[in-house]
Amino acid sequence: MRLFQSFRTSTAVAYAHCDLPCGVYDPAQARIEAESVKAIMEKYAGNDDPVFRTRALIIKEQRAELVKHHLWVLWTDYFKPPHFEKYPQLHELFNKATKQAGAAAGKGSVDPAEGQKLLDLIAEIDTIFWETKKAA
Repeated sequence: MRLFQSFRTSTAVAYAHCDLPCGVYDPAQARIEAESVKAIMEKYAGNDDPVFRTRALIIKEQRAELVKHHLWVLWTDYFKPPHFEKYPQLHELFNKATKQAGAAAGKGSVDPAEGQKLLDLIAEIDTIFWETKKAA
C-alpha cells in the first residue's frame, strides 16, 4: 500500500511526444501544419478584413509553433547518431527548417513564398526520414 501511495503523491511531471514513448514518428505531422501556415498566408493576402487578418495571424503562429514542435520531436527523438553520420546535412537541415517555421510565424511574414520554403525543407527531411525507415 505504501508503494501505491508514493506513486500517488509524486509531483514529477514528464513531457514526451507521447506517454510511452510510442515509437511512431512521421514528418507528415510537420508538413500538414506547414501546409496550414502557407494556406493561411494565402487567405490573409486575399482578405482585407482586419478582424479576419488578426485571427489569421494568431492561428498561423500557433500552427508554425506546432511545425517546430513536430520537427524537434523528429530531430531529438527519432534520428540517432548513425543517421547523422550517414546524413551529415541533417542537423543543418533541421536547424534551417525550425528557423524557417519561426520566420513564417513570429517574424511576421505573411508571404506564401516563405511558407513554401518551409514545405520544401520539410520535404527534404521527409525524404531522409523514409530512407532511414527503409534501412531499418
